[in-house]
Amino acid sequence: MSEIEVRLLSKQFSYYEKQTGLGNSVKNLFHREKLYKDAVKEVSFEIQAGEMVGFIGSNGAGKTTTLKMLSGILFPTSGEARICGFVPWERKVEFKRNISIVMGQKNQLWWDLPASESFYLNKCIYEIDNKAYSQFLEELAELLDVKHLLNIQVRRLSLGERMKMELIAALIHRPRVLFLDEPTIGLDIMSQKKIRNFLKYYNEQYKSTILLTSHYMKDIEDLCRRAVVISKGAVVYDGELARINDVFRGKKLIRLQLSRQVELPVLKSFGELLETDGKSATFEVYRQNALQLTKSIQDNLPVEDFNIVDVPVEDGIAMLLQKG
Repeated sequence: MSEIEVRLLSKQFSYYEKQTGLGNSVKNLFHREKLYKDAVKEVSFEIQAGEMVGFIGSNGAGKTTTLKMLSGILFPTSGEARICGFVPWERKVEFKRNISIVMGQKNQLWWDLPASESFYLNKCIYEIDNKAYSQFLEELAELLDVKHLLNIQVRRLSLGERMKMELIAALIHRPRVLFLDEPTIGLDIMSQKKIRNFLKYYNEQYKSTILLTSHYMKDIEDLCRRAVVISKGAVVYDGELARINDVFRGKKLIRLQLSRQVELPVLKSFGELLETDGKSATFEVYRQNALQLTKSIQDNLPVEDFNIVDVPVEDGIAMLLQKG
């Protein structure tokens, strides 16, 4: 059963441009040209109950805008969506009981109060039974190792500790669907790992449906079997993360280390050059041509070292976004 259904969802924003100077300021008082930007363009996908899906894209691709529409924060320009059977932007009470959103750069906790006070406020808002609330809070606090921090002011916690508290606040009412927008942004390696382990356990234990955005590919690779890749507001890939390089079916990467600087035109003459700094280079080549090209490179360039590898998932996503 689909917990998240999205059909041709679009969001367009209007804005104005203003040139510098007093004359242009006066001119804008009487006439301003309205411009439009398509933040999300006809996005469609479905997510089944219990799935954890990575929502990937570069900055400005439309990820956060999409999550805001799916959580009912923004109204779409066009298209349809259903979360747990509800239309998000209708903001019905039962819809709000079934979803939660955590944004790595936004706080929902009261800054000057202990996190426990914010948790209790959420308990009252969602009308959670006292016993169930106490038991679940204790379980979450133990899993995230923050039980000793519950009664400390939020502003006195570290970034990693605050993010753990944000997760508890979002999960205290046991939502069926959880939207996570950069939950590990700015965190150290150990904090990222603890949050990943917690999310993996929570998803397996409670069968929650999670849509996760992150610029840290380790988050996506560790937690998600499936990825939806968005570029310039449109979906460019939707499928298994492990098969994302099928988009570049039969391709390999040849990585070179050179003993001296080689000019760009010379390097480009050997094939599709992905990147170079003059003394190193990476070529993309079809599998059947890899050995032949490698031999030609060795015969004509000052090669110190080289290797032939499959396109890594992260590089595959980067190329997918570049080629759109």
